Amino acid sequence: MSPLRIVVTGKRGQLVRSILEAGAERGIEVVAVGRPELELTVPATIEAAVAALKPQVLVNAAGYTDTERAEDEPEIAAAVNVAGASAVAACARKLGVPLIHLSSAYVFDGSSSVPYRESDPVNPLGAYGRSKALGETAVAAAHSDCVILRTSLVFSPFGRNTLTNLLTRAEQRNEVPVVADQRVNPTSAFDLAGAALTVAANLACAPRNRELFGTFHLAGSGAAAPAEFAEALFAFSAQRGGPSARVTRIRSDQYVTRVRRPLNTLLDCGRIAAVHGLVLPSWEASLRACVERFLVAR
Repeated sequence: MSPLRIVVTGKRGQLVRSILEAGAERGIEVVAVGRPELELTVPATIEAAVAALKPQVLVNAAGYTDTERAEDEPEIAAAVNVAGASAVAACARKLGVPLIHLSSAYVFDGSSSVPYRESDPVNPLGAYGRSKALGETAVAAAHSDCVILRTSLVFSPFGRNTLTNLLTRAEQRNEVPVVADQRVNPTSAFDLAGAALTVAANLACAPRNRELFGTFHLAGSGAAAPAEFAEALFAFSAQRGGPSARVTRIRSDQYVTRVRRPLNTLLDCGRIAAVHGLVLPSWEASLRACVERFLVAR
C-alpha cells in the first residue's frame, strides 16, 4: 500500500517545517509547495502548482501571520488569508480531495471567562483576526470537505515566533517585560503538525464520515499567561546553559503595540478529542523539548 500523499502550502513557516519532519517520521509523503510556484495573492498559480503534485489531502498552512503589520496593510492580510485561502479550498474541491485549513484563536475577542468552544461567535479585535475569521467563512463556502483547525500561540525552535523572539531578547538584555494578564494555550508546532497528519489520515480513511469535517479547536494542554510561558522558557534555557532573563510582568495596556490582543484565547479542545481522538501534550513538556532543539542548533 502506497503511503498517504499530503501537499502542504508554504515552504519556510514553522508549521510547514514541522509537518515535513513529522511526515518523514511517520512514513507519510509530505510535499511542500510555496513561492514562487504558488503565491496566495495570485490565485491563478494555486491550482497549477497543487494539481501537479496529486495530493490525497491538501493542508493550507501558509498565511499572513504578522499581527502588527496587518494593522498597516489589512488589504494584503485579506488577500492572503481570505482570497488566497478561498482559492486553495476551491482547488481542493476541484481536485476532489479534503482540505485542512489552519486558523487562529484571534478570531475571538477574548471577553469570555471560559475557554472558547467552536460554536462560540467570532468577534476579532484586529485586522489579522478579521482576516482569519473571514478566511474561515470563505474556506467553508468554497469546499464542504474541509477541516478548520483553530490554535493558540504556536512556538517552535526555528523561524520567528514567541520562543525564538524571547530567547533572542534574552541574549541582548537582562530583563524582559512580558504581559501577565492574558491567557493562552501555548502550542508546539511539532505537536500541531503531528495532529494535523492524524486528521489527514482520518479524512483519507473515511472521506464519507461527515462528523470528521468542520471546525475544531486544537491547542497544547494547559493554560498560561505569556509571562508564565516566558518564565518557564528562560528557566529551561538556563538549565541548559542557554540565554535567560528576568521576566517583568506587565499589563496588556502597558505593552506598546498597534494591535488589541484578546485577553483570553483559551480553547476548549473537547470536540477534536471526541471526534479525531487527539489530545496534545502539556505545553511545558513540549516547550522543554523545543528549547533543547533550539540550543543544539545554535
